[in-house]
Amino acid sequence: MLPPGDVPGLRGWWGGTVQNRTAYSGADGSARVDLDTQLTVELASVVSAARRRATRDGDRQVDTAHLLHGLLESDPAVRDAFDGGPRIARLLGYLVQRSIGYGLQWHGTVEDSGAVPAVTEGGVPGWSPAAAAALDGALDRAHARYATRAGCLDLLAALVDDPESRAVEVLRRASVDTALLAERLDGDGSGGSGQE
Repeated sequence: MLPPGDVPGLRGWWGGTVQNRTAYSGADGSARVDLDTQLTVELASVVSAARRRATRDGDRQVDTAHLLHGLLESDPAVRDAFDGGPRIARLLGYLVQRSIGYGLQWHGTVEDSGAVPAVTEGGVPGWSPAAAAALDGALDRAHARYATRAGCLDLLAALVDDPESRAVEVLRRASVDTALLAERLDGDGSGGSGQE
């Protein structure tokens, strides 16, 4: 990864900076950077879908499960990373059930293992600290290979890197070996569809 000072504008897209997932700063939005300018078209579409899903479900925040759901629905390269249709169907089944059964324990709670508050964006659901950290991780991965924009596989790799995230909980429930998936994604080196 590049040293923090080497990529101007990398942090602060959501109004704060996650530091070791236990604190954030800059919530006044003064350093806000337009996130969509740092994402491929495909990943920007995934992020928009995650925001819409959170709003539709009445969730206070976009969490890592919303992001995983968007990735699985939108990107063939992400689906290919899971080696097969039955596993994708099982994953999507768990994600769809979050509002009617599995995942109900998440409703109204903040996704994070630390003491970081959810990041709000006006009247729309904000980002859970884990989701914000995953998007920051996707940007780190893209910049480490000198790409100008993060892609879908960058975000998938960042989601898998957080063993406490809701996305990883869903993956484990679907019997996905997250360590093997992380290893495969680290060896890939690409950001997925629309890589720049």
